[in-house]
Amino acid sequence: MTIRVDNGSEFISRDLDLWAYQKEVTLDFSRPGKPTDNAYIESFNGSFRAEFLNAHWFMSLDDARLKLEDWRRDYNEVRPHSATGNKPPVTMHPGLSSQLPG
Repeated sequence: MTIRVDNGSEFISRDLDLWAYQKEVTLDFSRPGKPTDNAYIESFNGSFRAEFLNAHWFMSLDDARLKLEDWRRDYNEVRPHSATGNKPPVTMHPGLSSQLPG
């Protein structure tokens, strides 16, 4: 498995490198100064920051987890995305959309 990451300080650490090595995950770093190397994650990061991080106060770690799960479900299972033909991403995965309630 490969995870594409940028060169931010959160991704350049011995702990992350050790975790990736132990889990047999390859960290694929984008080229410095080239955020377009990973346009999908840059788009997601912008949405996540604007719609979640900047929109909520977290009173505890459990509170953050609950709010994040609500946002994640809406993002993946309800709201349409232009990259998926204005459908929720879950509809693009065979078998998953039939498991959704409703």
